[in-house]
Amino acid sequence: MNAALVFALVALFVLSVPVAVSIGLASVFGIAFFSNLPLLVVPQKIFTSLDSFPLLAVPFFILAGNLMTHGGVSRRLVDFAKSLVGGMQGGLASSCVITCMIFAAISGSSVATTFAIGAILIPAMVRHGYPTPVAATIQAASAELGVIIPPSVPMIVYAVSTETSVTQLFMAGIGPGILVATMLIIMVQIWCRIKGYGKQDGDQRLSVVISTRNAIWALMLPVIILGGIYGGIFTPTEAAAVSVVYALLIGMFVYRELKPADLPAIFRSSVVSTGAIMLIIGAAGLFSFLVSLSGLPTTIGDWAQGRFDSAWQFLLFVNVLLLFVGMFVETSAAILVLGPILAPIAIGYGVDPVHFGIVIIVNLAMGMITPPLGVNLFAAASVAGIPVQRMFRALLVPVGTVVLALMLITYVPQISLFLRESW
Repeated sequence: MNAALVFALVALFVLSVPVAVSIGLASVFGIAFFSNLPLLVVPQKIFTSLDSFPLLAVPFFILAGNLMTHGGVSRRLVDFAKSLVGGMQGGLASSCVITCMIFAAISGSSVATTFAIGAILIPAMVRHGYPTPVAATIQAASAELGVIIPPSVPMIVYAVSTETSVTQLFMAGIGPGILVATMLIIMVQIWCRIKGYGKQDGDQRLSVVISTRNAIWALMLPVIILGGIYGGIFTPTEAAAVSVVYALLIGMFVYRELKPADLPAIFRSSVVSTGAIMLIIGAAGLFSFLVSLSGLPTTIGDWAQGRFDSAWQFLLFVNVLLLFVGMFVETSAAILVLGPILAPIAIGYGVDPVHFGIVIIVNLAMGMITPPLGVNLFAAASVAGIPVQRMFRALLVPVGTVVLALMLITYVPQISLFLRESW
């Protein structure tokens, strides 16, 4: 059955069938023709995959991100970041990274971050002399922080699929997120000085005092969410619900940019996004059940132990594998299919399961800025109004930077685990 499942899945991907439908059809194909299981297993396993309390956080974080996007938060965060670093050459590009890092701690989504921040900063960078492909590339690369810095939807998906603590994953994502953001800032500073971009980035910059006063309510949300989780006040799922209420209140009554008439469209968009993710999770849960039933994880584990003598060799193999997979498979689907297979093998090599989860997520986050799937690329290209192909040449610089950060995160576990060990 293993060969049939893999063949069916790859064939459907090649035919450009949507990811969730491909996974579901491949699973049904395997059950119908290569097993003795009744088709009643299909709805049962899909329901079981979705019957998880931590998954309730997904629609809440998506809704909170959409409320923030329409409630004037993104513009105030951009002004705040510009006040901090906008006065130096390349300040707008650095502001893009910082703003995405803060917004990531609100939305949990890289695509939402791309649209919310890119709509403001891509045109601003172009006006200040950045080539449009470069501006779009910086935005796309910065937005991948949306899935690395908690709260993160892929972290929740990984936690559910591998029975790992969501809270520990959130805690482990802070160090790698700050590392990636820092390296991206260093990268854009060097890039701007070499190419001569951003010499007038300080124009029309607010003072730190004014921008902080304007953005203080938005800046409090990550503090409330993460502080509440790590302080034991509420669970990640409860934190997601709190973030929705907070985003709604400040959007409607503090900033007053969110109108009641806007809510139906926001709810509709959030439901569509949630439905797409949940469909993938349900289908991948069925697929993972069949994979486990077939003994494929044991087979791969035995193969890996016969090929790799140490954990670092196995982690190198995982990095190469996931960098390739991330180019072609949506992040949540890749986590749900590969996470339950690879995590037990990593534990067998002595790799901490929380650290391994962060390695997987950072790896697959790169898939958001690498063609042909590259959802961040298409989102940034859409905002910039250019064909995505024009961004490919500029991509080499940020991709190389994130690969370097990934190597550090992979082989220095303390970057991910220091908060847990010191808490």
